[in-house]
Amino acid sequence: MNFNEIKTLDEQNIIHTYKRKDLSFEKGKGMMLYDHNGKEYYDFLAGIAVNALGHSHPALVSALKEQVEKVLHTSNYYYIEPQSTLAEKICSHTCADRVFFGNSGAEANEGAIKLAKIYHYKNGHPERIEIITLKNSFHGRTLATIASTGQKKYQQAYEPLTPGFIHVEINDIENLKQTVNHETAAIMLELVQGESGVHPIDKEYVQQVRKLCDEYDIPLIIDEVQTGMGRTGKLMAYQHFDIEPDIFTMAKALGGGVPIGALCAKEKYAKYFTPGDHGSTFGGNFLATTAGNVVFDVFDKENILDNAQKSGAYFKNKLEEIAKTSKLVKEIRGIGLMLGVELNEPVADEIALSLQEKGFLIGTVAGTILRFLPPLIVTTDDIDKLCDALKEYL
Repeated sequence: MNFNEIKTLDEQNIIHTYKRKDLSFEKGKGMMLYDHNGKEYYDFLAGIAVNALGHSHPALVSALKEQVEKVLHTSNYYYIEPQSTLAEKICSHTCADRVFFGNSGAEANEGAIKLAKIYHYKNGHPERIEIITLKNSFHGRTLATIASTGQKKYQQAYEPLTPGFIHVEINDIENLKQTVNHETAAIMLELVQGESGVHPIDKEYVQQVRKLCDEYDIPLIIDEVQTGMGRTGKLMAYQHFDIEPDIFTMAKALGGGVPIGALCAKEKYAKYFTPGDHGSTFGGNFLATTAGNVVFDVFDKENILDNAQKSGAYFKNKLEEIAKTSKLVKEIRGIGLMLGVELNEPVADEIALSLQEKGFLIGTVAGTILRFLPPLIVTTDDIDKLCDALKEYL
C-alpha cells in the first residue's frame, strides 16, 4: 500500500485526535526510520521517549518472535514467568518492593492514585482524598489523570473534572506547605515536566517535598512515565535528587516499543492492594513483560545508561554552543537525553518541518519549544548531524 492510500484510509476511518505529520514509515533500524519511498530519517523523538533501544533491536526482535510462537495471553489468573522476572528486575534496580503491571502510563498513574487513597481508607482516614500535583504537569488523558494534570487546555472540554485534585506552583515550597492539610492523600510530581516544555524541578524543592510527606504520613508519588528507564542518564530520575519515592510509575521506554505500564511501590503502601482492589486484563502479559526483560538485559550488556549520560551531556553542550550564536534561542533545559530549546519566537513548528525535510524528526511544544528525546543508543555523530542542520536553520 502506498502512502496516499494509507493517508486516505486514515482520514476516512480514524477518529481525528491527532494532528498527523505528512509521513508514514515502513521500517526502522537503530536510530533510523524509513518512509514508503525509502527516504531515511534520524529519529530524535523515539516515539515520544518510547524506543529507548532504537528501532528493531536484534535482541528485542528475537525475543518477541520466540514469545509469539509460545503464548501471548493467559490473564492474571495464572502465574506469568516473564512478569515475575521483570518485577524482580525493577525491584532489584530501584527502591520498589512490589510492582503492578498495566498497559500505559496513564493507567499506572491511575493505579498510583488509587493506592494512595486505599492506604488512607484502610488505615481509618477516608477523609484523606486530595492529590496535590504541580501546575503545568502532565499525568495522562483518562478522566482522573486529566484532572491531576495541571494544564487547563487538556481539561476544559471534560468539566466538571474528577474532584480531589489540587495544583500548586512548581518549586514553591511555601505554597505547597499551605496546601497540605488533613484531607491530603498524596503529592504527585514529575521531576522533569516533559509535555509543558522540559522543565526540571529544583533538587532542594524535591527534598523538601520528601520531608513534608514524611511529616504528614502521605505517600510521595513520582511520575517516571517519561523520565524513567534511562531517559535522564540514570535508570530513574529520582536518583538524581537523593530521595526515594514511596510510589512511582513507569511506562514508555520500559517495553522498548511494546505497550506496558508499571505501578511500583514500597511494601508499606503496596500491601494495601489486596485481591479485588485493582486489576488489568492485559496488564503484564507475556509479550509486554518479555519486552521489558529484554530492555533491562540490553541496558546492562550495552551500557545504555552510560551512553545516555554521556550523549546527553554532549548534546546539551552542543545546543548551548548553538544558542550563543543565535538570538532566536532563549534557553536550553533538560537532563540527560530529555532536552528542550525554548525560542524567543513561535517558530518551533517551522523549524521542525525544516529539519524533517532534511531527514531529522523532533518534537515541539506550544510553538516555541523544540523537544529532543532520541533513543538512548544515540551517538555523538548522530547528534553532530542534527545540530549542524539546526544551526544551519538558526
